Formats: sequence, C-alpha cells, structure tokens
Amino acid sequence: MCGLGLAFYEQLGFVTSGIAGLALVLSYLSGFEAGLLFFVLNLPFYGLAITRMGWYFTLRSFAAVAVLSVVIEVQPSLIDLSRLDPLYGAIIAGVITGFGLLGIFRHLASLGGVGILAIYLQDCFNFRAGLTQLALDTLIFALAFAAVSPGQVALSFVGAVVLNLFLAVNHRSDRYIAR
Repeated sequence: MCGLGLAFYEQLGFVTSGIAGLALVLSYLSGFEAGLLFFVLNLPFYGLAITRMGWYFTLRSFAAVAVLSVVIEVQPSLIDLSRLDPLYGAIIAGVITGFGLLGIFRHLASLGGVGILAIYLQDCFNFRAGLTQLALDTLIFALAFAAVSPGQVALSFVGAVVLNLFLAVNHRSDRYIAR
C-alpha cells in the first residue's frame, strides 16, 4: 500500500513527509532512483532502532524498507497514473499510504528514518516525537520548492495532511497490535 501511495506521489511529481519525501526530493534534484535513495537514507537510523526499539522492531523495519525500496523501483513500469487529477491523486495517495503505514505500525515495524529519530529524541531528551517529525517534514517541504513547482508542493502538503489525519484517527493503542 505504501508503494502504491508513493507511486502516486512520484508520478505526479509530489513529495511526502519523512525519509520517503526526502528521497523523492533528492531524486528529482539528482536523477538518482528514489527507491535506492530511500534505502540508503534509512541506513544510519538502524543503530538507533536497535538500541531504542530492539532487534525485533529493527529487523522488521529493515525488511519493510527493503521491500518498499524495490517496489518504488519496479512500480513505474507496472502502473501509469499520467491521467490522474492532481488533487484527487494527492488525497488518494495520502489515504493509501496511511493504510500501508497503519499496517506496518500495527505489526511493530516502521519505514525507518524520521520516526526512529523522533522516538530516540523523545526517549533521550524528552523532545516530543511529533515536534521532531513536524520540524523535519517542514525542512523536507521547504527543500521541495527547489525541486518541484509551488503548486506541486501545495498538493503534496494536502496529501501529507490527509495521511497524518488518517493515522491520527486510526492508529491508537486500543486497537489491534500484532505480536
């Protein structure tokens, strides 16, 4: 699901939050493949994940990142979204990615990067995880202006808002968590 959501973002020239968003921005600026950048950008965060969340979480997250990196690379040859309305695409990308992330979170894993750093900073320095994510996502969206048009950044923001609202409503500790 996350891979499909990222296909929407990538084919529309949008960005998203987190390391996936940074990978898209850097891909647009450099021409490197987004899937490879996503995988490489996540590597430094696994040390934090091992120390803060343990091997179980880290290995599951590594597997999720590796699979998503491959999906990002393969998907453009499998799906063409060139006729998709950009606003509709932003909204659907947010919902689809939200579903994917919800499943990953409920199975005690992540897609790495910003979430791991946010939890680490909260645990060690009592800096709220949400504020860390907000600050880093603000930087990613600011950097996006160097890569895509202001309209694409605005629609990317719509997608990010939909994604985060979806997670805020559905990712709760009183709901199903796999063990």
